[in-house]
Amino acid sequence: MHGGERVRPPFRKARPLPHVSSLTRLRAISEGDVAHRQAQSRKKKQKREKTQDLQVPEALLEAFKPQQQAGLASPSKRNPLELLYSSVRDKWSPGLSVEDEERTRSLGGEPAAPPPPATARIVLVAGFEAFNVQLYKQAAATLADISPSIRVTVFTDRDIASRPEVVASALAGADVFFGSLIFDYDQVNWLRTRLGHIPTRLVFESALELMSLTQVGGFAMKAAASAEGGEGGKAASAPGPPPVVKALLSKFGSQREEDRLKGYLSFLKIGPRILRMVPGRKAQDIRTWLEVYAYWNQGGAANVVSLFLLLVRRFSLLGPEASRTLAQPLQVKETPAQGLIHPLTPRILQSPKQYLRWYMERAALGQVQDAMVSSPQTAPRVAVLLYRKHVITNQVYIAQLLRILEKEGLLPVPIFINGVEGHTVVRDLLTTRFEQEERRQGLRRIDSLSPEAVEVDAVINTIGFPLVGGPAGSMEAGRRVDVATRLLAAKNVPLLVAAPLLLQDLSSWRERGVLGLQSAVLYSLPELDGAVDTVVLGGLVGDKIAIVPERARKLARRIQGWHQLRVTPAKEKKVSILCYGFPPNVGAIGTAALLNVPRSLEKLLIALQEQGYDTGLDARKIDGESVIAILTAINQEAVVAGGPKKMHAMVEAGTFGGGDGAAGGEMLKARITAEGILPGEFRAAVGERTAARVEKMWGELEGYVGLFTSQAGELVVGGVQLGNVWIGIQPLLGIEGDPMRLLFERDLTPHPQYVAFYDWMRNSFKAQAVVHFGTHGTAEWLPGSPLGNTATTWPDILMGEIPNLYVYACNNPSESILAKRRGYGTIISHNVPPYSRAGLYKDLAQLRELVSEYRENSEANAGLRPVIVGVLERTGLWEDCPWPSPSSPGAEGRGGEGRLTPEEAASVDPAAFNAYMGQLASYLGVLEQRLFSEGLHVLGETPSPRQVYQYLDAYFDQDLPPQLLEAIAGLPTPPAASANSLLSDLVASCRASSPSSPPSAPLSVEGGQLSHGYGPGECGVEDVAEALLRELERGDGRPVTHWYNSLSNEEKYAMTLYRPNDLLRFYSLRLRRAWGDREAKARLEEEVAVGWGTMEDMAEAPSENVKEGLRERVVEAIEIKKMLEQNTEELASLVKGLNGEYVLPGVGGDLLRDGLGVLPTGRNIHALDPYRLPSPGAWARGQEAVRKILAQHQAAGDGYPETVAVMLWGLDAIKTRGESVAILLALVGARPVKEATGRVVRYELVPLAELGRPRIDVLASLSGIFRDSFSNVVDLLDDLFERAATAEGESEDMNYIKKHANKLKEQGEDRPTARLFSNPAGDYGSLVNERVGNGEWEQEEELGETWASRNAYSFGKGERENGVKRDGVLKELLGTTERIVQEIDSVEYGLSDIQEYYANTGALKKAAENIANAPDRSGKNTVAPPRAQPAPSQGRADSDQQGGKGGTKKKRVVKVSIVEAFTKDVEPQELEATLRLEYRSKLLNPKWAEAMAAQGSGGAYEISQRMTALVGWSSTAGFQDQWVYDGAVERYVLDEKMAQKLMDNNPEAMRNVVKRMLEANGRGYWEATPEVLEHLREMYAAAEDEIELSGGKGVRNKVLREDGGEKSAPTPREEVKMVSSTIKNVKEERTPVVSR
Repeated sequence: MHGGERVRPPFRKARPLPHVSSLTRLRAISEGDVAHRQAQSRKKKQKREKTQDLQVPEALLEAFKPQQQAGLASPSKRNPLELLYSSVRDKWSPGLSVEDEERTRSLGGEPAAPPPPATARIVLVAGFEAFNVQLYKQAAATLADISPSIRVTVFTDRDIASRPEVVASALAGADVFFGSLIFDYDQVNWLRTRLGHIPTRLVFESALELMSLTQVGGFAMKAAASAEGGEGGKAASAPGPPPVVKALLSKFGSQREEDRLKGYLSFLKIGPRILRMVPGRKAQDIRTWLEVYAYWNQGGAANVVSLFLLLVRRFSLLGPEASRTLAQPLQVKETPAQGLIHPLTPRILQSPKQYLRWYMERAALGQVQDAMVSSPQTAPRVAVLLYRKHVITNQVYIAQLLRILEKEGLLPVPIFINGVEGHTVVRDLLTTRFEQEERRQGLRRIDSLSPEAVEVDAVINTIGFPLVGGPAGSMEAGRRVDVATRLLAAKNVPLLVAAPLLLQDLSSWRERGVLGLQSAVLYSLPELDGAVDTVVLGGLVGDKIAIVPERARKLARRIQGWHQLRVTPAKEKKVSILCYGFPPNVGAIGTAALLNVPRSLEKLLIALQEQGYDTGLDARKIDGESVIAILTAINQEAVVAGGPKKMHAMVEAGTFGGGDGAAGGEMLKARITAEGILPGEFRAAVGERTAARVEKMWGELEGYVGLFTSQAGELVVGGVQLGNVWIGIQPLLGIEGDPMRLLFERDLTPHPQYVAFYDWMRNSFKAQAVVHFGTHGTAEWLPGSPLGNTATTWPDILMGEIPNLYVYACNNPSESILAKRRGYGTIISHNVPPYSRAGLYKDLAQLRELVSEYRENSEANAGLRPVIVGVLERTGLWEDCPWPSPSSPGAEGRGGEGRLTPEEAASVDPAAFNAYMGQLASYLGVLEQRLFSEGLHVLGETPSPRQVYQYLDAYFDQDLPPQLLEAIAGLPTPPAASANSLLSDLVASCRASSPSSPPSAPLSVEGGQLSHGYGPGECGVEDVAEALLRELERGDGRPVTHWYNSLSNEEKYAMTLYRPNDLLRFYSLRLRRAWGDREAKARLEEEVAVGWGTMEDMAEAPSENVKEGLRERVVEAIEIKKMLEQNTEELASLVKGLNGEYVLPGVGGDLLRDGLGVLPTGRNIHALDPYRLPSPGAWARGQEAVRKILAQHQAAGDGYPETVAVMLWGLDAIKTRGESVAILLALVGARPVKEATGRVVRYELVPLAELGRPRIDVLASLSGIFRDSFSNVVDLLDDLFERAATAEGESEDMNYIKKHANKLKEQGEDRPTARLFSNPAGDYGSLVNERVGNGEWEQEEELGETWASRNAYSFGKGERENGVKRDGVLKELLGTTERIVQEIDSVEYGLSDIQEYYANTGALKKAAENIANAPDRSGKNTVAPPRAQPAPSQGRADSDQQGGKGGTKKKRVVKVSIVEAFTKDVEPQELEATLRLEYRSKLLNPKWAEAMAAQGSGGAYEISQRMTALVGWSSTAGFQDQWVYDGAVERYVLDEKMAQKLMDNNPEAMRNVVKRMLEANGRGYWEATPEVLEHLREMYAAAEDEIELSGGKGVRNKVLREDGGEKSAPTPREEVKMVSSTIKNVKEERTPVVSR
């Protein structure tokens, strides 16, 4: 029988199976004997081929014969549950009528039966348990044999989508509906509309909205009406247990909230017995509900048959007589709620200790078989959490998994659970060597550890979901991640997730990766607990669960990798550290986003040495910049071509480092490793299959000459080896001239040396762990499955079995997801650099003074007007602060629209000029307070008090006064050394001012406890000083630290207001208060209150409510300071990971937006639940942003835009909780709908009457990470556009989506509602930044075309819409696009800081303008312009004319709205205004420049990249403001000291700075003077010479000749200085200094 077809019972009984007794057959069915089931399956298959009916084992039929059963057991007369019964009886008695009582008694406890139909029709729909479908069909056939009038029709949830008419027909005539594990929102809604007429409905462990339809006689589950809309769509109320069940639940389980679900399982077992004693029909209906659940939960064919027999009999579905004579249901065949199993025993073992005894006894007797680990005494033990339903249904994959683990040398401890009690198993039944050692030292983190617990080395969760609550979550709102992390930290072993897919088949996984809800189950939710190394074990094949043995072996070997880290002594452990060098030839080697890599390397090497690792040299003497300089030298193309010998010679010929680093550099020379791998060696190392894949792409290895190959054909690998620590540069990708090509073509493979590099690291160097050092590398971006690695996914191949510790910026949870999921990365987050205010400088500072002076007395200072106007002209501020338009025609000045000449300024209306000065002062204030990220972070380094103040100042943003923030930043740090230092100074100060004789009574602090001989009031200040001093002199800082930590936050703040003597008096008062001195207590409280009063005065907030709010903010500030000082955990967590320990998880995000939630760093960061987008806060901000964007668009005279492009990026979606998604929804006129758990399940259209404006069409540009990480959101958005395009009753004038879809349909497009575009499936990036970086383009239009060709792939619902090329739809949408919306998610990286913004937003703008302004053969635009043309702006593109037969016409300019998500207020700005603000506050700002230049080679690279981005914006968006280029050349080239610093630190980066300036001039973006151009050319030549001499950076004075000899070379510094002096006054000549 196939799912959904009604079972037609045979007219004769099945013949008994030969040679098998009835009892044996019944046991085989009930307990699920695998061999018997397989034999039965074969026989039934043969029978079906003839009869198309299921053959039912006679044993199962015999078991249900009425004469063989006495029915369900009746309760004992002296039932021990009587007390529980009495506690709930009163809840029911008032609601019972006399008739109810009599009816109940007359039926023996059975409810009255409704008039039955002649046939009992039951419809069963199985959701997340498709593996049970055959079991359900077998039960249906059995029931049909018992009574032909019982018809059970079995479906899966997939049938609802594939053949809804068949399911609907079955439901229409059903008497009973049974559903389980159904979650899909559309399926739930479909069912809800079709179940109301069915009298009996039972829904278990499904969406709450569906469970709310449960109806059993008089018992109905509380309704869960879906609440839609509101602030982001409020979640529906959850259906809860009835009052009697709640009352009973309170009697079960522990008092811990996280354990209540386990108590619920206990209740399910005993509840029906209790309810038998409760009178009344409703109570008995609840009993029926519980009994049915018990049958279903226990599983097995016999239980399922009994389930439906119970319903038929209870409700007389066959009529009173037929139902009474029907076979009795069996007693529930129970399997324990949890236990341990093994394929070699039929027993269910009750505890881990019992299991290990059995295992060891079998091994001791010599009964070790293929299915057992060969050395159980020494093998790593791995707890395997199994899903109980899979165990009781004999899923074959479980035995396969356990056997593979054993063959790989692991001893599995397989524990099956229902899912909700996973944390109790880990907490109580598993222990570790770490936990036992802590217990021996007296530290007990867990009190409930069972004596039956066994030690394990890792935990595998094969169920997915969070550890606490499993599939059911928590009984209260929110997941208990804190509980899970606390108990996992106590165990301190890795938690891995490995499970088969239960919602996808194998082919779907291999083609598209893990999708939708399945991705949340296996990745998003377990990652909250700190799970690592998720492995997909297999998936569905039909309705069966199939395992992929190779994936199970991958899991086992990765566990072995973690175990080796745990057991290998630190001295012997080998670690690889990989730095990066992309893009090439611009000084990028040894750089990472927001991280000072050289100094961080120094810190890490010292930390490893302190842990006992062999670092070869004294780590304290290793200079990080020297390491990077050597790596740069040996990675030069010419050096690599010479092979390993040339690499060694290059290093020997150079001098590395300077100052203190010189000695370190010389010592490092002998630590170079260089190896050439020949083709034959490569094949032998990586295997023929991998080698063949590489050769297919790159040609035969014997003839291959490409990246990192020598002239002899060797694949060259080089690095620096320090003892057992090897440092290398991750290879570049792709091919020469296109180094990132590999990222964008799915069928490509890494080049041979890339593969050889990782293989050498694993198998030749034999690294036991790899550290990818910073944000970010490329391995995790390589081709293969986007989510859920397969054996052919390149990150999976390259990483092999070794653990991957990945250092990542805490503010980038988006890209770190790829490193975590595709690259098996355990993330170690690091902090971002401190924030700083931009301030004002040079002309801007002068302008502020001029404005301030003018406004003091405008009449007396009227002569300053021309001077102010002159500064405005030089600084380019007219664009941001335009002079107001004249009120009368012809009154505008000669300076042009929005400008004044100095002559006009002298005669302009004074009142108008005064008002304008206010506007100008306001802008200067915004610019002065603008935040930027100062410098780079050093791993594990705590911020100084000044830096703490900078973080606090940026976070609180004037909510707290600067004086208060400075006081908090200066609070003594809790660690003993800082507290001791502070108190030593205080004691010395006290002695000097008030000498004292020794105290008259003993006073000491022992272990934090006070010991004294004083009475209240007898202790003086001097006594306190002496006691504290004694503690300090003992060298034991713990009592003093305890003292500080015991202070309240209020007292800590009060301390900051005291002078030294006052502070000792404060300590004295605390002592006296502790001893019961009431006067001291009152005085102390008074002084603390005064301290808070002072703070209140500072904030000028006298009201009590504000005072309380202020107190909360101060406490928050103190806590942030404390968390920032835990930056040391970055190194500590990295070392923990290298030791194979558990790394605490944490939320990735932004301090300014997310606050304390992202601190401390050093965490295995994760992203948000993808089913919560957008959050209520993001929804509110998105609506506000759209309201203002549309208002700005209309204010410009443009009406409503027909199409707006919205950039949907993974990073900003995660950090803002979906603000960009909210913007898209608000434009369309839609809102999120949530189901009862808070999960967003649909985006519904807001009625036009409520919206009050047209629906705006949206072109959604998806980043690759958004596309892959938020596939559920992609599906929901695609569904939204389909519904919007067909919305009934909406005209095209009010629905632009419908308008454009209809037009596309007329043009023959097969999917006119496609709106979600990205790169091809599995590819990432637009390639525009590659073209800009290489300079390989002629016309700006080419960059727009590149973006369009790379983003023409449509994504949406279903298997088919997964990267279908739809360039026709994209072209039409681009042609109607009038505006683009881009979110900026952080201060650290704005528009001007990275290449991705211009390469996507800028290039999309160019692509849209290409289409909108492209002439056809007649010379007219091929795409009709929107109804209202945009008003011309001040950009260069607006002045371009377009010819044609119709005359000349201005080109249409697509505008861009920038929404900065890190600000409190939502204020969208135009692209050009944001760029000007950024360039003034960062690139041209000496404060930013000096801070970045001070960061060595990495800082120089960051400056270089921003110059590339400036050219990128000029070429894609037409941003070509002259003053920006003028300021950049002045700051970094004409400033002699700055130019020399950049040249010394990173000549490649300096060359790129100069190259971009020359390119801008050559392309017409900037008009440089001849003198400046000449200077730039000379600087470029000097940089080239420096690179040739140094081999990159850091090597000086010598260069090898081709014959191996040496030649001397001039030092270019003298040349730079000489050239600079010749044009010293160039800038002054072009921009004269203003004097007053």
